Amino acid sequence: MKRPAEATETMEVEGQTSVKAQALSNGASPVRRKEAPVDPEMGEFEDNWEDEIDSEEEVVEEHEDDENGKSTLMSVAMEVDGVQRAMEDEDAPEPEGDVYIPGVHKLENDEVLEADQSVYEMLHHMNVTWPCLSFDILRDSLGDERRKYPATTYIVAGTQADHSSKNEVLVMKMSQLHRTQKDGDESDSDNDDEDAVDENAVLEYRSIPHFGGVNRVRARPLAPGASLPPPSEPYHVATWAETGKVHIWDVRPLIESLSTPGYIVDKKRTQQAVYTITAHGRAEGFAMDWSHASPSSSSPVRLLTGDIASKIYLTTLGTAGFNTANQPFASHTSSVEDIQWSPSEQTVFASCSADRSVRIWDVRVKGRKNVLGIMKSHESDVNVITWNKGTTYLLASGGDEGGIKIWDLRNLKGASSPAPSPVASFSWHTAPITSIEWHPTEDSVFAASGADDQVTLWDLSVEQDEDESGTKEMLTASGEKLKDVPPQLLFVHQGQKDIKEVHWHPQIPGCVVSTASDGFNVFKTISV
Repeated sequence: MKRPAEATETMEVEGQTSVKAQALSNGASPVRRKEAPVDPEMGEFEDNWEDEIDSEEEVVEEHEDDENGKSTLMSVAMEVDGVQRAMEDEDAPEPEGDVYIPGVHKLENDEVLEADQSVYEMLHHMNVTWPCLSFDILRDSLGDERRKYPATTYIVAGTQADHSSKNEVLVMKMSQLHRTQKDGDESDSDNDDEDAVDENAVLEYRSIPHFGGVNRVRARPLAPGASLPPPSEPYHVATWAETGKVHIWDVRPLIESLSTPGYIVDKKRTQQAVYTITAHGRAEGFAMDWSHASPSSSSPVRLLTGDIASKIYLTTLGTAGFNTANQPFASHTSSVEDIQWSPSEQTVFASCSADRSVRIWDVRVKGRKNVLGIMKSHESDVNVITWNKGTTYLLASGGDEGGIKIWDLRNLKGASSPAPSPVASFSWHTAPITSIEWHPTEDSVFAASGADDQVTLWDLSVEQDEDESGTKEMLTASGEKLKDVPPQLLFVHQGQKDIKEVHWHPQIPGCVVSTASDGFNVFKTISV
């Protein structure tokens, strides 16, 4: 995982609409449209779905239109209002919409991508002062299986500021996430009319000073169905700092202050780390994962952290607090990029590395060496992995070459045996995979993000129709044959720049959150 080459100090809400999101979904395609030249004095056009940002002290509402009342969807607004085009434009043909395929088409300077709102149930853009390389979704007390709008989500993120002293850990509340779908006919919808209210979403946050950029942040998992602990009990979050230290924080009071007006935060409890891991020395890292929580298990809380010096350290929470073992797990020969605990075996975890391997470990093994491995799993660095929580023998990996592979762990024979063939392999992305995550309840569905500015949603249960194989072609409006689209690819979301991480919301079915150099997207598609 690499940091953004350069962080921009202030990311204006207005500035994120120069490139809009697009979607590929069943029967729905994005269109490529011409954008009118922007007057330098006017600035960029506003986004129809821009959201407002709430700092710690006040709510700042975003502007819906510029001073001349124009927007990027001005032509649509004109048609709705019955306003006719200028006489000189009456005879000009409307440019025909075309399908945009990443890696095939290239946007010209006067072109933008427009989201097809009919394939998004919800699509919101959020912006913060500094880019966040990593984030995690915090469990809340609003209930599971939430399908009603407006939605609310709590997340924790870490910044990448232009100076080490300016970084923060942000605990954010994203609320008023209304249904934004525009399909023209919602008479059969079970949602109340107020679900689709045209209002801006709200972003509130509380912050913790953090010296050094945050490479990765992970919240300690709570057991499925478990309630948020009371404010008096801790809710731990770990941050991997570029300084080589891993800090553990208690963010529970900050969550309470966002949900309960007038709640006074004890700064001594939140502004100082509960525990700091110093075993990595000056070697920074990205790999980090908490052990899974189970209501029927009494296993200790464990945290694994891996660094660029190929070492993995285990930290355990006991009755006396956190403690880090002195001896590292050391089989990798290059930077450890990602770590995942097994969802079914409490002592087993997987790791991936820039040495191109995926390795399986057991913390009970005294030699601290891996017990299983896939030595040449990718053509380049293995950036990310995710362990399927439902079908626990499936592991997905994403490589620096842009490939995604699905592995059946039952096929692994030994610590250094020849690599088995993956059960599925996809090469849709054209740049390094930056994040990958299985759906929390649908075993065959996963999401991935890449440095090619795409978030893709996949379903392994979808198969090519043999009767149509080789006979059905997808063509553009101009008759150009499209890039072959894997039948398992459900959806392509774009519009963000330098996408770093994507997560499913465990309590809002189908809701996806992604972070990039230009802010956060929160969306839900009709495909999942």
